[in-house]
Amino acid sequence: MIAATSARTVSSQWIGGEWVPSDADDGIAVIDPSDESTVATVPAGTATDARRAVAAARAAADSWARTSATERIRFLERLVAGLKARADELADSITTEAGVPTRVAQRAQVGLAIEIAESFADITAKFEFERRVGNSLVVREPAGVVVTITPWNVPLLLSLQKIVPALMAGCTVVHKPSELAPTNSYLLAEIIAECDLPPGVFNLVVGEGAVAGAELAGHPEVDLVSFTGSVRAGREIGRQAAEQIKRLHLELGGKSASIVLEDADLEPAVRATVDQVCFNTGQTCLQWSRLLVPSHLQQQALELAGEIAGQYKVGPPRDPTTDLGPLVSSAGLERVRGHIRTGIEEGARLVAGGAEVVEGLQAGYYVRPTVFGDVTESMRTAREEIFGPVLSVLPYDGEKEAIRIANATPYGLHGAIWSGSSDRAQRVARQVRTGQSDINGGAFNILAPFGGMKQSGIGRECGVEGLDGFCELKSLQFPDRSAKLVGPHLRDEKQP
Repeated sequence: MIAATSARTVSSQWIGGEWVPSDADDGIAVIDPSDESTVATVPAGTATDARRAVAAARAAADSWARTSATERIRFLERLVAGLKARADELADSITTEAGVPTRVAQRAQVGLAIEIAESFADITAKFEFERRVGNSLVVREPAGVVVTITPWNVPLLLSLQKIVPALMAGCTVVHKPSELAPTNSYLLAEIIAECDLPPGVFNLVVGEGAVAGAELAGHPEVDLVSFTGSVRAGREIGRQAAEQIKRLHLELGGKSASIVLEDADLEPAVRATVDQVCFNTGQTCLQWSRLLVPSHLQQQALELAGEIAGQYKVGPPRDPTTDLGPLVSSAGLERVRGHIRTGIEEGARLVAGGAEVVEGLQAGYYVRPTVFGDVTESMRTAREEIFGPVLSVLPYDGEKEAIRIANATPYGLHGAIWSGSSDRAQRVARQVRTGQSDINGGAFNILAPFGGMKQSGIGRECGVEGLDGFCELKSLQFPDRSAKLVGPHLRDEKQP
């Protein structure tokens, strides 16, 4: 058993139903971002590790594809029970390696992840794997060997969001988590090992993206790659997939807008936006990092946002009073501080927060919630994904300009519309090119498809669409005298 929080060395990968010593000579240090201590060392997985995992998944693919939906659901029920039994361990590992406050790790990171996994039991039971269309039987078959590559920010949830529907569709999986937060994936592998899943159906390879990830994404025996991460990495994986005409899911970045229309109740809209941009210390692709308000309401919105941001407590993630833990790494901290400094240099008005060291927190990668006003569309803080708790407030004049500003980004993942009229909010939401829009605080729905437009990605996760994404379509045509014959089956209609 691998303890998630012990400072120990892990030297194995989960391949073919057993712990296999990694081919790696080097290890990767897993750092606790709250105090910069080393909590574990994991394998710097090699191309050889990746090839072994793919071979194991390929060997198991045909037999797993032939299992019934009922058999797969029984496995999922065992998996969910195992996740619930070890939920506290999973949350503790995420707090340790990603700096997520304990209560957030328990509820939003692990609790929601288990709910998403559990939802696929009912989805699979009702899923239309076959349907009759005239003289054709349309069959949904497993895509084959799937590689899932996930980031560190919401590690368990984003992993299960891919792994579970892939397995329910009848695919085999090779999973590569982020090397920054891999210990929760080792726990997941332990749980799966206790669920009587046939060897090779699920495999785990830990390593860096440039080595293990690249080998997995480009391997000719891999049928589909499902990746969540940066646009830069997504482009490279897309290039590799294109060379082999390989199926691809991409969930990438975002620069989402929260649009407050003039008839909205300003205070709850601003409060919800600040709260959302601060979730997970701003390290989510779906955060509303741009707050669009009517020009005549900008000063009032800024006063509200600054006051609300100042109420959040930044501190150690195991302190029950902490609202925002640290950023995940020193590189992440420097990136966010750099964006804050650039915002000031470009003329944005600093209303709350800043790039300075947080008082009393000399060690660890901490930053305060930051609010900018007087932001223009040309500023980097309005255009680039920051991945930190930084909110840019942009004024607009008229509904059409608000929609134009919201769409003036290469991203299209998420957003929010606030209005005194639900019908008006929906009308505006339909004009904003995003995969999801929350109307007047609508809650996240695990059964609704999640994904983005433009450079925010390709494909959808969650719900029926999340399962369908791991299927291939096949049509079987049967003899039917009433069907019109075409193509090579043309015959003389005078013949009987």
